[in-house]
Amino acid sequence: MSAKSPSARTTIEQKPFVIPDLTVKDLLSAIPAHCHKRSAFRSSLYVFMDVAIISAIYKGTYFLDALLTPEHISLPNAALYPAARFVLWAFYTFFVGLFATGLWVIAHECGHQAFSESKVVNNTVGWVLHSALGVPYHAWRITHGKHHASTGHMTQDQVFVPKTRSQLGLPAFDPTKENLAGSSVTEEVKQELYEALGDSPIGAIYGSLRYLVGGWPAYIILNASGQQRYPKGTSHFNADSVMFRPDQRGQIFISNVGIMLWLAAIGWSISQWGFFEIFRVYLIPYLWVNHWLVLITFLQHTDPILPHYRASEFTFPRGALSTLDRNLLGDLGSVMGWLGAFATHGISETHVAHHVSSKIPHYNAWEASDALRALLARNGIKLEGRPGGWAEVYRVYKACKFVEDEGDILFYKNAYGLAVTKPAFVDNTASDSGIEIVDKDA
Repeated sequence: MSAKSPSARTTIEQKPFVIPDLTVKDLLSAIPAHCHKRSAFRSSLYVFMDVAIISAIYKGTYFLDALLTPEHISLPNAALYPAARFVLWAFYTFFVGLFATGLWVIAHECGHQAFSESKVVNNTVGWVLHSALGVPYHAWRITHGKHHASTGHMTQDQVFVPKTRSQLGLPAFDPTKENLAGSSVTEEVKQELYEALGDSPIGAIYGSLRYLVGGWPAYIILNASGQQRYPKGTSHFNADSVMFRPDQRGQIFISNVGIMLWLAAIGWSISQWGFFEIFRVYLIPYLWVNHWLVLITFLQHTDPILPHYRASEFTFPRGALSTLDRNLLGDLGSVMGWLGAFATHGISETHVAHHVSSKIPHYNAWEASDALRALLARNGIKLEGRPGGWAEVYRVYKACKFVEDEGDILFYKNAYGLAVTKPAFVDNTASDSGIEIVDKDA
């Protein structure tokens, strides 16, 4: 049977993604003006709340830990005491890490100048909070601002930039065996791509875990998953990196000072209380924070339904609308979904509005999101993804392998070279109803 025969091909029915044709004014006009109001007092209350909750978890854990002895609680087997203590401290590290992610979110808002009306207050609070969580405040603030300006741009975005077919060393695109849109691929090409990329469940689990655990330090230190055109040696700790202007060297120095103080504080704490104590009280929750940060941001910007753009098709509104709102931990039930949103201040649930106007504080982002969703719905656009969690990371990791070297509007293809999404456009003059979706191959 010929490889070109239709019976030797796999074809899929792709779902359309409406490519936005909205202006910045359209987006901002949909959001009530009071949503942009920033209050240092109100923002500070959330800092105090997060610290208070973390302190309560800390005190409560030590109180319960002291009770887990034969003198206080009778368990049927002596071996259950260390097991119970392990479970107790596992819960401690999980929940402290979750609420410390909320502090991370507030520090991130400082970088966007969303904490207060004062730039000095924003940068001071942001530097303290981010340094305490191992983040080079100004360095990350600068590159994150570039990410917001060019979200989804193949050569200007700073992070979660898809790798192309050629960058992964995959077999060259052959128009006689597959189409550019990724809706039809021969069995021969599927096999070639699968062998080159791999798609086993074990491989996907390992890749996802490695990404969640090591993704943040790899990005900050080595530019992993960052802009592919940046040279080797690009780092958030190197003031000479191409990400920074010469006049920003002082800010990079201040960021590095914060990290050095953070490392010194950890070293001093270990000398005072021992490694094991600091490991369970701070270092494991710190790893949880990094994990949540990667999980949240990865799922906000990576999905087979989201487009990426080359320069000719990119606009700021299209970039801002190439991200998803997801309910963090919603896949574990409504209670966990509520807790995930509460602990992390809705950073995952209101992310689209955050990209439209990053100076909106998180406590106003809920109302802004509702208003924005109404506008997008009138234009045939829905940017609410599946609930965010570990199962979703696994699904997305398997579904998003590469994009093509050709084309100006790109969607991820899987390990078989198939894409589940295609671009579509709104024709506002096509019907009396005001909206008609017009499919268009990339």
